Amino acid sequence: MTKIALVTGGNKGIGFETVRQLAEQKIKVLIGARNEDEGRNAEEIFRGESLDVKFIKLDISDSQDIENAKAYIESEYGKLDILINNAAVFLDSAWFGNNVESVPMKTLRDTFDINYFGTVELTQALLPLIKKSDAGRIVNISSVSGSFGVHLDENHWLYQLKPYAYSASKTALNQFTVFLANALKETNVKVNAANPGWVQTSIGSDQAPLTPAQGAETGVALALINENGPTGTFSQAGESLPW
Repeated sequence: MTKIALVTGGNKGIGFETVRQLAEQKIKVLIGARNEDEGRNAEEIFRGESLDVKFIKLDISDSQDIENAKAYIESEYGKLDILINNAAVFLDSAWFGNNVESVPMKTLRDTFDINYFGTVELTQALLPLIKKSDAGRIVNISSVSGSFGVHLDENHWLYQLKPYAYSASKTALNQFTVFLANALKETNVKVNAANPGWVQTSIGSDQAPLTPAQGAETGVALALINENGPTGTFSQAGESLPW
């Protein structure tokens, strides 16, 4: 039976390449995107490559969109095998420096609406469908910027980069990963967090060393792990990262 995957923010960047890499594994991939034009354009590109993909309108900060996506997946497929929570925003004024003393509350709230609350709401809504899979996989695309260990390590290259809203939202996402993995440990569902690395995207900038395709690899690998694979982990390219 064909596996069904949903990638949020699948219309560009890491999400776009995640869609491609999963579809190349003969998986039916749903492109979740809030921008309809970009979502349909991505679908057209992939269909031109003979990949089995479909765009669905999905703004994860919109509860109605979440309910619509759930209803569609349930009626069309009856299950969901893979959920890649990739959609995210970076609204801090800059990566450099520490803005915790001045970050506007609106920036914090708007960041958490997408990076945390929307992701949790979508995941909770889709869990009944993921549990129907023989091997459900949830991958939260996080960031090493959410790591306490990294931000306490003065020798780490990221130590000077402390954009508070983005980093705090990813820390919260990491805890969601740990708690959800624990809640589902007696099921066939595995939950892991992936750090894509510093990637050439609208968030990472064109100065980043990794391409979006390279950034997608960790999340895709975690989506394809077998029954002996890990759960409740935070990693990049198979290497564990500090929480």
